[in-house]
Amino acid sequence: MQRASRLKRELCLLATEPPPGISCWQSQNQLDELRAQILGGADTPYEKGIFDLEIIVPERYPFEPPKIRFLTPIYHPNIDSAGRICLDVLKLPPKGAWRPSLNLSTLLSSIQLLMVEPNPDDPLMADISAEYKYNRELFLQNAREWTEKYAGQ
Repeated sequence: MQRASRLKRELCLLATEPPPGISCWQSQNQLDELRAQILGGADTPYEKGIFDLEIIVPERYPFEPPKIRFLTPIYHPNIDSAGRICLDVLKLPPKGAWRPSLNLSTLLSSIQLLMVEPNPDDPLMADISAEYKYNRELFLQNAREWTEKYAGQ
């Protein structure tokens, strides 16, 4: 019951006051299955891209973080080919930083920030991380190509 009322509140807030470049909605009237879209930020290789995400809300939410993954392929050191995201707020302590006070809006904003500022020191994709660290131009070119190919309107 607590999960349902909290999710309804969060979705209502996301609908009325969404963070810039982020939208989120229920997938086919399933309260535990959501979809989100994040617009690629200006002055990033993801600019003009629209990235779709899947959000699975666990039974124990908010005491357990939602599982979020990219459905749109993205060239990024912290996001793997299955769309899984390496981000501390998506994991429970002690390895992660999830807290019940966090919400969907905060998580989606954190993912959007990760797109702007990758963390090459905690990569899921070692090869892309090395490229980001040591050959930034090639990384930017590849990320722009992927964005055009997979996330273009």
